Amino acid sequence: MTTTESNRHTSVAAEMSFLDRWLPVWILLAMAVGLTLGRFVPGLDDALDAVKVGGISVPIALGLLIMMYPVLAKVRYDETRRIGTDRTLLVTSLVLNWIIGPAFMFALAWIFLADLPEYRTGLIIVGLARCIAMVLIWNDLACGDREAAAVLVAINSVFQVLAFGALGWFYLQILPSWLGLETTSAEFSVGAIVISVLVFLGIPLVAGFLTRFLGEKARGRQWYEERFLPRLSPFALYGLLFTIVLLFALQGDAITSNPLDVSRIAVPLLVYFVVMFFGALLLSRAVGLNYARSTTVAFTAAGNNFELAIAVAIGTFGVTSGQALAGVVGPLIEVPVLVALVYASKALGYRLFAGDPTLPDR
Repeated sequence: MTTTESNRHTSVAAEMSFLDRWLPVWILLAMAVGLTLGRFVPGLDDALDAVKVGGISVPIALGLLIMMYPVLAKVRYDETRRIGTDRTLLVTSLVLNWIIGPAFMFALAWIFLADLPEYRTGLIIVGLARCIAMVLIWNDLACGDREAAAVLVAINSVFQVLAFGALGWFYLQILPSWLGLETTSAEFSVGAIVISVLVFLGIPLVAGFLTRFLGEKARGRQWYEERFLPRLSPFALYGLLFTIVLLFALQGDAITSNPLDVSRIAVPLLVYFVVMFFGALLLSRAVGLNYARSTTVAFTAAGNNFELAIAVAIGTFGVTSGQALAGVVGPLIEVPVLVALVYASKALGYRLFAGDPTLPDR
């Protein structure tokens, strides 16, 4: 990260200092509000779930778009070409996301949920859905490489369309049969996967690119990054909190009515997020990546596309299925854990990457 990029992170963080300082509190409050609304406001979850386009909840899609747009407006798209030449970054990310991640979630699902086939299948589906949305905001808060994050998310999106169905077939039918385990039949809609990618990445990506291109053309890069972005940035966190409230309101009753089942699903998810993040961070450092890119690789490896996982589980097994509940528990665990990992990445970064110019200011 250059001095200019470091100053850019510092100036934006200063504008968002109040939100950043109390972010865990706001997120916990948003989760509590969502769970309370979903539990005690009759018909709210049905009303939210009824507003759909192509199987995607419109209110949740709106929240995610508001969350992702400011982050993607920060990306310097003219610098993304240099990411494509970093083969170490690309290969490390692809191996973690599409080989290690799904295999590790498969193992955890069978270790912790061998006696609960519906939850086990739902957890495996979560492992196949690589993150293309919230990872951008976690990466930005941890001062990862924005341009690298944009490229890796785009690559994950392409792989998601091409590989999701094949990997689902492999991990639900082929691999279990090789190991003498119970198999599960499931058909995944390629159309639903394509729509998820286009909505959750395509729209905010185009909007972010056009905003930067037109803004810099009209007023210059200095005005855009020093005057415009600090005003736009807080909306990413507003969108995040709005999305969290809606997600937990949508499934609040299911979560609070099945606390024991939720805890059974939560344990392997917690193990997955923590092990994948720190494993990816250490691996990235070992292969020579700097703090910013190592952090980006770690968050893209640890995060999951819970929007897609929930949509696939509901579309394949039904809204009241155990597979759908497993998908819903995903963000319940992922959101607070990855927020904690934002702070952990910075604290650990000063030890693992001492003297690295891409480290954020203390």
